[in-house]
Amino acid sequence: MNTTDNNTVATKKQSGFTLIELMIVVAIIGILAMIALPAYQTYTAKAGFSEVVSAAGPAKKAVEICVQTGIPADCTDITVQAGWTNAELVDTIAITGDAAAYIITVTPDAGVQSGVTALETYVLTGTVANGAVNWATTGGCTDANLC
Repeated sequence: MNTTDNNTVATKKQSGFTLIELMIVVAIIGILAMIALPAYQTYTAKAGFSEVVSAAGPAKKAVEICVQTGIPADCTDITVQAGWTNAELVDTIAITGDAAAYIITVTPDAGVQSGVTALETYVLTGTVANGAVNWATTGGCTDANLC
């Protein structure tokens, strides 16, 4: 009778992942990170730029009230209040124009938010018709897809 030890003769089955399988997983994670990181950076820049958009709200409301009430007679005489620029990302707010169209320009503060520069201004152009103001958005933020 042949008495051989099964443990020494038979091969043991190894468990775990092969090097190729691990390399494929690392490559897939790398590709996903390459796609996700720019999308996340754009998302955070847009989220930060919402401060700039919100800062234009009080100026926009002041121009609308001025147009409806006529006080002051020239809406470009509206004084920008200190609280309008309290947001960390907002540098300046300016109201310009004439009786036919008013322009509100909000300039972001460069270096505060990654992905937002001072060139990406938020410009609202309000055309006056029948006592109402119709607003249109332009400026550097539209080119950068932030507003």
